[in-house]
Amino acid sequence: MILIRGGRILDPASGTDAAQDLLLDGPRIARTGPALSAPDAEILDATGLIVAPGFIDLHCHLREPGQEISETIETGTRAAARGGFTAVCCMPNTQPVNDNASVTRSIVERAAAAASVRVWPIGAVSVGSKGEALAEIAAMQDAGIVAVSDDGKPVATAKLMRQTMDYCRSLGLAVIDHCEDPSLAAGGVMREGPRSVRLGLKGIPAESESICVGRDVEIAALTGAHLHIAHLSSRVSLAHVRAAKKQGLAVTCEVTPHHFTLIDEDVIYDTRYKMNPPLASREDREALLAGLADGTVDAIGTDHAPHHPASKDVEFDRAPFGITGFETALALALSELVHTKKIPLMRLIELFTTGPAKVLGIERKIAAGETADLTIFSTNHKWTFRAKDSASKSQNTPFDNREFQGAPMATIVNGKLVWRRETATSA
Repeated sequence: MILIRGGRILDPASGTDAAQDLLLDGPRIARTGPALSAPDAEILDATGLIVAPGFIDLHCHLREPGQEISETIETGTRAAARGGFTAVCCMPNTQPVNDNASVTRSIVERAAAAASVRVWPIGAVSVGSKGEALAEIAAMQDAGIVAVSDDGKPVATAKLMRQTMDYCRSLGLAVIDHCEDPSLAAGGVMREGPRSVRLGLKGIPAESESICVGRDVEIAALTGAHLHIAHLSSRVSLAHVRAAKKQGLAVTCEVTPHHFTLIDEDVIYDTRYKMNPPLASREDREALLAGLADGTVDAIGTDHAPHHPASKDVEFDRAPFGITGFETALALALSELVHTKKIPLMRLIELFTTGPAKVLGIERKIAAGETADLTIFSTNHKWTFRAKDSASKSQNTPFDNREFQGAPMATIVNGKLVWRRETATSA
C-alpha cells in the first residue's frame, strides 16, 4: 500500500481540485479524502505538489524491434517515466513494421518484461506502411494495438484512407495520420519561408500539411470515422480541425511541445532542430497556442523520436527528422503555457490525460476503484535538463541545458512507484 499525503489532486475527468490524501492498495486506488490513515502503508509525501491522473503520450517511437541502436522499449519507457508518463503509444515504423499480429504481440510481450510504463502499440494502416494494401488491423487489435497509423508517412491515397476509416469505424479504432503531401515536401528539410532561404535549405511549405489535413477531414465526414491528426503544426490545419469539430465530426488533434515552443526562426545549422513537421512560422505557433487555450487541440504528444548520435552528426539535409521529447514535455508545457498564463493548470493536465484518453476511447480519472496510474509534479521546482543524463539512449534535443521551472516528481504505474526524482520535492 502507498499513502500519498498532502498533495493537491487535480483531475479534469471529475473536476476535482482539492487538497486530499490518496491511498493505493495494489493496482487500484482504495480511498481519497482528507487526513487518511493507513499504518502499514508506505508514505509518499506530496506536500506542495500536484497529484494528477497518469499522463498518456499518444505519439512516440521506441525503435524496438529493429532499431535498438537508437532506443529500446526499456530505455524509452525509463525516459517516459522520468517525464511523468504512465502510458505511451508507440508508432509502427519499426523494423519490421508493426503491420501484423505477430509483431504486435512481440512488442506487447517485450513491454511486459522490460517496460517501466504501459506500452500501447499503434498498428500500421498498410502492409509495410507502403500505402498499397490494408494491414491486418483486426488481428492486430486482438493482439493489443490501440489505433492505426502509417506515421512517418501519410496514408498514401484518398481511396486507401476511406477504406481504412470505414474499417476502423467498425472496430472502434482511431485513425492517426501524419499529414503531409509528399509531392510538396519532397527534399525539404525545414519549413519554407524567409529563414529557409537565408540558410540555403530546401523548404517544406505549410500547405504540404494542411492540404492533407483537409483531405482527411472530408473523408472523416464521408465515413463517420474517428480521425486524429498527429503533430499538427500549421494554422490552416488547425482551422480545418476547428471547422470539423463545429460540424460535430469525430476529428481530434495533438500538438508537440517543440511546436508550441520553437519556430522556424530558431533553426540553425544543427540537426537537433530538424524534425517533421518542421518548426513552423511565428503566426502558426500563435495559432497553436490559441488552439491549446480554446479546446481545439485535444492532446499534447511528444513525438519522441530518438536517433543514434552518428545519424544526426551529419549535414543538415542528410540527417533524419526527429528529436527526443519524453523528459522535457511537462516542463515545456508549464514554462510556455501555464507560467505565461496562456492556459490554466487544469487545462494542461487535461491535455496530458483525459484528452489523449478520449482519443483512445478510454477513461483516465482519480477515484476509488480506478487503476492507480498517477503523475505527481511540481509547478515551480527549478532544474536543468541535461541530455547526457537522460534515460534515453539518444540525445538529439534542442533543449539540452535548458533551465526549467516545474518538473515531474514521481510516476506511479499500476500502484507501483516506478520513478521518483532524487532531489528535494519542495514545490
